[in-house]
Parts: sequence; C-alpha cells; structure tokens
Amino acid sequence: MAIRTKRKAAASYDSRSREAAEAAQAPKSNTRKMATVSLLVMGGGFVGSLFLPETPFFRILSGGFEAGLVGGLADWFAVTALFRHPMGIPIPHTSLLLKNRNRIIESLIGAMETELLNKESIQRKLTEVRLLPLAASGIVKQAGKRSSRVAAVQGAAAIVRAIPLDKTAAVIQNGLSSTLTKADIQPLLVRLAEAGIREGWDERALDAVLRAGGEWVERPETEALLGQMAHAKLRELQVGGFMGFAFQAAAGFLSPDKLGNMLKGMLRSALWDMQASSAPMRLRLLEEIRSHAFTAVNDSALTEQLRSWGLGKLEEEATESWLLERLEELRSQLLNRLDEEARLGGKKVVPLLRYVLEKLRAMPETTDKWERQLADALVTLVERNHYRIGNLVRDNLNKLDDKALVEMLEEKIGTDLQWIRLNGAICGFLVGLVLTLFRL
Repeated sequence: MAIRTKRKAAASYDSRSREAAEAAQAPKSNTRKMATVSLLVMGGGFVGSLFLPETPFFRILSGGFEAGLVGGLADWFAVTALFRHPMGIPIPHTSLLLKNRNRIIESLIGAMETELLNKESIQRKLTEVRLLPLAASGIVKQAGKRSSRVAAVQGAAAIVRAIPLDKTAAVIQNGLSSTLTKADIQPLLVRLAEAGIREGWDERALDAVLRAGGEWVERPETEALLGQMAHAKLRELQVGGFMGFAFQAAAGFLSPDKLGNMLKGMLRSALWDMQASSAPMRLRLLEEIRSHAFTAVNDSALTEQLRSWGLGKLEEEATESWLLERLEELRSQLLNRLDEEARLGGKKVVPLLRYVLEKLRAMPETTDKWERQLADALVTLVERNHYRIGNLVRDNLNKLDDKALVEMLEEKIGTDLQWIRLNGAICGFLVGLVLTLFRL
C-alpha cells in the first residue's frame, strides 16, 4: 500500500513537472507562431494586392502590405542573425552571439562581479543580517519536528562512534606530559595546599589517622605487642643505687600483660581526646601538618621530584591503557543515552536547546562578539573566494556547445525577440499605409 502511494505521488509530481514545462514553453511557441503568421499575412496580402484594381484604396492597402512585409522580413533577419546565420547562409555580421561568445561571457561575468554580486554589496548584506538569531530561528523551527530531533541525535551518536579513541588517548597523554613539562607546578601545588586546608583535608587526614590508630589499638595482638616492647625496654634501662633497686623491683612487678593493658588504655584515651575539635594536642598536630605541607610545596627539589614522578607515570603504557578504558566507558555510556534518546524521539533536544538559547540571551555581549566574529569570518571567506563565482559561471557556460547555448538563450529571451518581429510587421504595415497615403 505504501509503495503504491509513493508511486502515485511520484507520478503526480512528474505530471506537475511536465505541465509546468509545457506551460513555460507555451508563450514562446505561441509568440513564434504569431510572428510567423504576421509575416505570412503581410506576404500574402502583398501578393494578393498585385491582382487588385488600381484604385486609391487598394493602392494604399498594397503599400501597407508591402511595408509590413519589408518590416517583418527585416526584423526576422535581425532576430535570426543574433543566434545563427539566416537560412544557413554565412552572411557577414550574422550569428553574432556565437561569434562574440567569449566577449559576452566575460562581459556577463564582469557585470556580475562588479555590479550584481560585488564584494562590497555581499559584505554589506552580511553585516546587516543578524546571523545568530537567524540560525537560532531555523534550528528552533527544525527542532519542532520529531524527524529532525531524531536525526540530530543520531548524527551526534554517529560522530561519537567515529571518534578514534586510541588516538584521542594518545593525544591526551601527550598533552598532559607536555603541560606538566612546561608548566610551573609550584604555584599550583601552593593553591592545592591552600584549597586543601580551606576544605578541611588536613582535618580529614588526621581523623583518618586517628581512626586507623584506634582500630590498631583495639586489636587483640596490639596489647601483647605493646607489653612485650615496654617490658623489654624497661629491662634494658641501667639505673644505679637505691633508685635502680626500686626501678628493678617495679619492673619485676609489672608483667608484659599489665604493661600492655596500661599502654593500651593510655593510647585509647589519647586518641579519643584528640578526636575533639578543641583538643590542644589535636590543634598542635594540625598546625604541624599545615606547616609541613606549605614547606613541602615550596621546596623546589621536592617539586621537581613530583614532576619527574608524574612524567614517569604519564609515559607508562599502563597510563595510556587506563585512559583508553576510561574513554571507552565514557563513550559507551554516552551512546547508550543517545540511543535511548533517539528511541524516545529526541524529547530532551528541545529543553536542551531552550536552555542554551536562554543562556545566550543572558549574555548579550558574548553573543554580539560571536556575531561580529562570524560576520568577519564570512566576509573574509567572501574576499578569498569571490573570484570563484565568476569561474563557476565561466566553467558552466564553457561546458555548453554552440547549439545548447543558442537554445538556452532563445528559451530565455526568444519570446521577447519574437514580439520584435510581430511589432515590425504591424508597424511596417501602418507606416506603409501612411506613406502611401502621403504619396497619393
């Protein structure tokens, strides 16, 4: 059913095209016939008047037919001589269009370049037209059609699929390496340290250390380890005299288990106290962390070590493979969203377009700047390629042979020229009547 409908539509379109062509050819054909008939009427009238009585009326009528025949023949000769040799006879100064073909083409191109389509007029029109609003209006109009939205989404998906991710990953890797090599990273490290302190990264780092320390203290093996270490160190101490006797007695009284339990409790209490935001020890630790952070980022030797380490990591093949995997994941996610959007008919295209247009309206200075840049680019493009217009016209005209060129010109201006023949015959007839009457 759909195929039959398409065939009917195509047949209807062909029929309309033929009717339009026939309608365009009809004025030309009718005018040529009228001009030919007028010439035949004048010729027949003149021949017929030769056999009429020599009365004043018929003499006037004969003079009119004679002048009309002369006028019609003269105008026929003049019109025909423009396109070809009359009756195929190479009479001098006939077939003027073909003899002056190159001159006519160059004159036409020159007039078009200097007067009709000169650079100044094109540039003036480009500067007068608001290109961005015009383009936005066309885009909004197209966005109202489901087919246009789907086509836009599918086009975006095709572009995403065509991106060579391996080359993109290599370009990103080379760009990062080049940037890291040339850039002064010390100010960046200082800004990172300031941002870290401003965002509380130092406190988060300390809290993470305290949590890890607390988890370590609560392990069963930690108490035994602390007790053994403390008991061994106490035995290694050498204290003389009565103090030494008392110290050794105390060390013998404190077993590793008791020492481990005591130290575990002390560490647990200290870690718990430092979790409070106003704890003095916590504040001192934070000051030390911040001081060492700024000292480290201002150390040029450390900065160069970081640069060398970063360059080494970037130049590894594993880095490129990691970048390629991330890009593939990103493309897969983006394609899934675009395919889903295409199935939904591109519903998000209109809100996205509306959002972009609203943002552009809120930035009149930016849009005006873009407008000027676009107009300047188009003007530059016209200046560089204006000569191509003449070359295109010249090439198309040179492709036509003499017969095709004559047929084209006759089709365009032949109708008006046939009126010259018709008017010549009629005017000649009227002038002949007047002159014959005057002679009588």
